[in-house]
Amino acid sequence: MGGWTLSLFLDPQSRDPVYLQIAHALMQEIHRGRLRPGDPLPGQRTLAEQLGVSRNTVMAAFQELQAEGWLVARTGEGSLVAPTPPLRLPPGMGPEVPAERSQLERGMGFDLSQGPEPPSAPGLGLLRAGTGIPDPRLLPGAELARAYRRALTQHGQSALNLEDSQGHPRLREALARMLSEARGIPTTAQRILVTRGSQMAAFLTAQALVRPGDVVAVEALGDRRAWEAFTHAGARCLPLPVDAAGLDVGALEALLAQTPLRAVLVTPRRQYPSLAVLSPERRARLLDLAQTHRFAILEVDQDSEFQFEGRSLPPLAAQDPAGVVIHMGTLSKIFSPGLRLGFVHGPEPLLQRMKQLRLVFDRQGDMVLERAMAELMEDGEIQRHLNRMQQVYRRRRDAAGEALSRALGDRVSFEVPPGGLALWIRAEPTLDVDAWATRALEKGVVFQPGRQFAFESGPVPALRLGFANHDEAELEEVARRMAAALEGMP
Repeated sequence: MGGWTLSLFLDPQSRDPVYLQIAHALMQEIHRGRLRPGDPLPGQRTLAEQLGVSRNTVMAAFQELQAEGWLVARTGEGSLVAPTPPLRLPPGMGPEVPAERSQLERGMGFDLSQGPEPPSAPGLGLLRAGTGIPDPRLLPGAELARAYRRALTQHGQSALNLEDSQGHPRLREALARMLSEARGIPTTAQRILVTRGSQMAAFLTAQALVRPGDVVAVEALGDRRAWEAFTHAGARCLPLPVDAAGLDVGALEALLAQTPLRAVLVTPRRQYPSLAVLSPERRARLLDLAQTHRFAILEVDQDSEFQFEGRSLPPLAAQDPAGVVIHMGTLSKIFSPGLRLGFVHGPEPLLQRMKQLRLVFDRQGDMVLERAMAELMEDGEIQRHLNRMQQVYRRRRDAAGEALSRALGDRVSFEVPPGGLALWIRAEPTLDVDAWATRALEKGVVFQPGRQFAFESGPVPALRLGFANHDEAELEEVARRMAAALEGMP
């Protein structure tokens, strides 16, 4: 029982002998799955002391259970739940509840199901190439472990006692330096709030900024989870077209002529998922419109640290004298999504409101992890890791492009992006990308069809393929399986 004392509850109204009460109670717990086949039972002396009965009474109960096939006794191991205990309780011991009955039938009167699980690929190692995440195998685990250990041993009491729903002050200072030096955003630690990943950043921003009925414009191709954060806050999200120059600001102007906006959610440095870069002309017009019409620009910047060629344009927040941009980012794309560290940069009154909201469901983040990450940023380890990963991921980007070109031929087209961790691949107009994705899963590879990013859920003749979390040999296999799934498709 994992070292815990088994709590056993007897019916005080029962007129059965005490040994039978104990036996029946254990049968009930085995039947309902609290005790599982192979689980050890407490020693007879221990259980007798717990229940306040004689050891002979417990011994009689165990003998009854053994005779009925519920328990087995093994030398040196004591009494264990039988490998195959009876399927039914003795008559009169309570109603039978078949295991196959759903929670809906057994209790709550509304359906909580999320639909069927996606099919698996039996016999194949599944290659997940759809997400655009870093390779966790390359995480500098030793450095992170040392920093985490130091945070515990050198600052354990203060780190564990610290309560700051805005994030560890030391990490906010480190993030402020990063935003200032690497992204060109003049700021201070007071204008940064640390979150458990980018989704919490979007959720808190939506809850703090949006009132029921407000209109939020979003890119027609984008992150459905971010849209849901705003609809849950009561916003009405309206899509705007995206083309090779990013968000269509002309369409935004037309929308403003029809309705006031509370905010525009945009990914200007590398549009998600299409990788388009918002042009300088559109950036300037977007900032001007936000200042004139007094709406917020919600800028999401997730993987701009990975720039393999050329220079990327600065964030909108770096060109924001009017103070209309709320900048959201993450450290997960630098290290690993499992670390769950994101942040919001914005005006202090907004962050204060977000701190209050956070206390409703998450008092604070992991202060020890945040201190450790601050140390890695201060001593340059994150920067060194980024420099190493620039070379690795550039090679993987090139390998993915070459493998896909060889395997898929003229059925797809794409430009090799100058940065980021994924490819946006356009398919022939007649190719059913959703059917291709289903067939690819059967071959053991996952990619994201364009429909997953469409605001109106219609078919999109394109797909997103991440390359960073697989090495060159694995990327060759990804391309081979994708080509095999494509065989025979019209």
